[in-house]
Amino acid sequence: MPWWMTNPFFITAIAFSVWMIFFDQSNLITQYHKQCELSDLLEKRKFYHNQIKETDKAYAELTTNQATQEKFAREHYWMKRDNEDVFVIVTK
Repeated sequence: MPWWMTNPFFITAIAFSVWMIFFDQSNLITQYHKQCELSDLLEKRKFYHNQIKETDKAYAELTTNQATQEKFAREHYWMKRDNEDVFVIVTK
């Protein structure tokens, strides 16, 4: 055997590396799964930020535009003018 393979520091370094790679609480497999989870969460965060921007834009339009308010009231609360009739069609 070569002299460097019988060196106690080399053996200790190899044992420590094997322990850290496979058996430790923060091993490579766990780190990979955490990295995948982090990337998924960042994608969700980006999606929700976009949804918040769209909702804020719709809210600003709803609070400033009279026609948008009327459209919203008609679609969601079935409100009508005095001289109109509302027919609700339910499909099965």
